[in-house]
Amino acid sequence: MNRAEGEASCGFRRLLHDRWSCRAFLPDQVPDGVITEMFTMAQRTASWCNVQPWQVHLTKGEGTRRFAAGLAAYVETRPPAAPDLPMPEEYRGVHRERRRGAGHALYAALGIARTDREAREEQYSKNYAFFGAPHVAVVTTARDQGVYGAVDCGAYVTNLLNAATSLGVATIPQAAIARYADHVREHLRIPEDRLVVCAVAFGYADTAHPVNAFRTARADVADVVFVVDG
Repeated sequence: MNRAEGEASCGFRRLLHDRWSCRAFLPDQVPDGVITEMFTMAQRTASWCNVQPWQVHLTKGEGTRRFAAGLAAYVETRPPAAPDLPMPEEYRGVHRERRRGAGHALYAALGIARTDREAREEQYSKNYAFFGAPHVAVVTTARDQGVYGAVDCGAYVTNLLNAATSLGVATIPQAAIARYADHVREHLRIPEDRLVVCAVAFGYADTAHPVNAFRTARADVADVVFVVDG
């Protein structure tokens, strides 16, 4: 590996290490040129047979404020409807442990006691105001592409998050909005042949907010990679 290759490898490693999910944003809009660069990079995502099934509905300015206000009001008065894509019915074993670990770290950063259900629910409800982000990207997949369309969209979202990080833009991927896909579809006029996968809220991080101080852990490689030799 030459010097340039080594620097590129280190840079990519640092990018993956530095990305985190932002839960408090400044109101500043991201410049259009930066947004274009983010999505241009994400468009290089590999997909099954190069079908590129993702589409994005992007909000900014007053469009984000209307979307957030409408969704938050809708959530207050209605139970979740069926999402377009099935969600886990429950979390078991190590998946439950990882989920709980992330939740405990979040609430600890905010000083919310484990028994304070009201405060925990209030924090969760901020999902539907997009944590104050000035931009929201709702990612959809083609209905006729099935599971692999959703898998491709997951790869696209990952690249979008990393592209944003490389440009100094904070992000958080949000599956919570998929619980209200009916409202999201109506508000954004998403065609029926599209399935709502998730949202990515983005902008510039409010680094002074305590919620942005915690980080989640990652499993060891040995826990997830099983080598078959021979």
